[in-house]
Amino acid sequence: MHNTPNIIYILADDMGYGDLSCLNAQSKINTIHLDQLAAEGMIFRDAHASSAVCTPSRYSILTGRYNWRSTLKEGVTWGYSGPIIEPDRMTVASYLKKHHYQTACFGKWHLGWDWAKQGMVDETVDYAKPIKNGPTTRGFGYFFGIGASLDMPPYVYVENDRVTAVPDQVTPGREGKQLWRAGPIAPDFKHEEVLPQLTARVVAAIDQMAQESSPFFLYFPLPAPHTPMLPVPEFQGKSGTNEYGDFCLQVDDVVGQIMKALDHNGIAANTILLFTSDNGSPPSADFQELAAIGHHPSYVFRGHKADIYEGGHRIPLLVRWPDKIKAASVSDETVCLSDLLATCADIVGEELPPNAGEDSVSNLPLWLGEPFTKPLREATVHTSIDGSLSIRQGRWKLEMCPGSGGWSFPQPGPESEGLPPVQLYDLQADIGERHNLEQQYPDMVQRLQALLTQYVRNGRSTLGDPQENDGGTIWKQLWWMSN
Repeated sequence: MHNTPNIIYILADDMGYGDLSCLNAQSKINTIHLDQLAAEGMIFRDAHASSAVCTPSRYSILTGRYNWRSTLKEGVTWGYSGPIIEPDRMTVASYLKKHHYQTACFGKWHLGWDWAKQGMVDETVDYAKPIKNGPTTRGFGYFFGIGASLDMPPYVYVENDRVTAVPDQVTPGREGKQLWRAGPIAPDFKHEEVLPQLTARVVAAIDQMAQESSPFFLYFPLPAPHTPMLPVPEFQGKSGTNEYGDFCLQVDDVVGQIMKALDHNGIAANTILLFTSDNGSPPSADFQELAAIGHHPSYVFRGHKADIYEGGHRIPLLVRWPDKIKAASVSDETVCLSDLLATCADIVGEELPPNAGEDSVSNLPLWLGEPFTKPLREATVHTSIDGSLSIRQGRWKLEMCPGSGGWSFPQPGPESEGLPPVQLYDLQADIGERHNLEQQYPDMVQRLQALLTQYVRNGRSTLGDPQENDGGTIWKQLWWMSN
């Protein structure tokens, strides 16, 4: 038996802070298993994804580096996109693998890889040939899952570096909550079966890895409750909300199955189990429909998925480690999902090299309840879908755009014309980000701009040697930098 803890990281896709009943007393979705996880571990009430959309958040989780330092400055990757994690970049998986961890990923990758394309057109993929630069080249000893979101073609399972079946037809697209785009689909692929099949494979992997002498890191990025929202019959109508709420309940059940597997194998006590989401809830959840019955996926926060506002990137984060984390504990410290790599390094006891985890800060002191006199993170940077940046320090948050930078009002373009170019909010007094104080506190605007500029130019936000950003240091969102 090993002393080093196992680590399981469950990443929901588009689940809002307000969807968990342990975080929102008014939630209409009764997340019994997540509530149990919270009761047995630690709740983080000020946790954030680095971005308000899928791909960039995942980049930061695995690399400990802000997504805007990569070549992807805005938007997300698609089903045929190339890889954005650089070939020589350390990831959580490669770091832990170096320290004798078994590493596996099941689920939605959405960080790009190289298909064997026969031409410049996406649909000319030779599916009989292996993919390159996928998860098994970024630190994972095993991978089974899908290339991007469940609504993005091609619809195939990939095991390690090969599809499990070659697409033999094209599926027509769907609209609404069951949205998926038309595209190639394999004979063994059924959208509604993806989440159950992935979960069964994860449970089987836990059963297998628990018997080994070395610890394991299992990364489980779910395809839910993102579109297509396809709860299995057991959960259809069960939440009393809509298909989105039902799919959230199925996600909750997945967490329950993982917890049961850990108990069954007798390894729960020395396993770190994390649950979080890559960004806030999406408009496809139908906020108007949910609000009519009193459910608000963004809780008290402004905005939603894609936005620079809190509803875009403030996410649920629950961490359980019975051997070390006090049950029913709560933290109001600001943390970021980019902190995983530094936290793992702290657990293992070996410092990261200068060119890794440039924006990662260990959360281990919080987990262990150690006293500290200053904030864990000096500041935290976020991005919206259009690449707009914000910087948060303590009660103050500066947003370097006139509107949401995303999908809520005021959107980039005509809706934002005539508004101040920046927004400054006092989150302690105005968690709903309704009162822009940029004119009342010009010194605070200038100070936060200077800190953000420093973070950009240094290629890091933590102490250490300056590093280079990829794809250019200065782009449209850094208009305030004079040179």
